[in-house]
Amino acid sequence: MFESQMNQEVLPDGRATGPTQFLLPQGGTLTLRPRVAADDEFLLSVYDSTRADELAQVEWAEGQREQFIRWQFDLQRSEYEARFPDGLYEVIVVDGQLAGRIWTGRDKEQIRLLDIAILPEFQNRGVGTILLHRLIEEAIKEGKALRHMVYVLNNEAHRFYERLGFVEIEAFGAYKHMEWKK
Repeated sequence: MFESQMNQEVLPDGRATGPTQFLLPQGGTLTLRPRVAADDEFLLSVYDSTRADELAQVEWAEGQREQFIRWQFDLQRSEYEARFPDGLYEVIVVDGQLAGRIWTGRDKEQIRLLDIAILPEFQNRGVGTILLHRLIEEAIKEGKALRHMVYVLNNEAHRFYERLGFVEIEAFGAYKHMEWKK
C-alpha cells in the first residue's frame, strides 16, 4: 500500500533485502535499507537516544556512561543475533538522513519486532506507523502473530501499539509483551 520496491533481492521467505521506499503522509520519503558495518556508530547513537531519559538520572564518572551504553548496545545485539540469527536489521532513512533502526526476527509462529527506534527529530511523521503496518500486513499474509516487548514505563509506546491493535499478553519484569493477531 505505501511501498515501492527498488532493485531488491528477494529472500526464499519472500522478504526483500534491498532498499524499500515509502511516501510519508505529510510529504517526504522513508527508506529502509539493510544495516552495514559502517552504520554501527550511528546505530549506537540511536540506541543511546532511547536510553537518554533513564540514564540522565545517574551520576556518571567521565567516560563511564559511554562505556555503559556501548556495553548494553553490544549485549542487545548479541542477544538478538543469538535468538534470531536470520533477523533483518535495517536502517531507517528519512528524506536522505539517517533516522533510526528496525530489527525483526521470524520463526514458525511469529514475527518478532525486536526493536524499533526513531531519533526524536524524525518522530511524529508517520514513520513508525508505516513500518508497523508493513509488519501487520506481513503477519496477516503469513498467518502469524506479531509480537513486541515494550518498556513498562513507556506510556507513549503503549498507546501507539494499542492504537494499532496490539494487546498486552503478559508483563515480565520491566517489559510488557504485546501482540497483534488477526
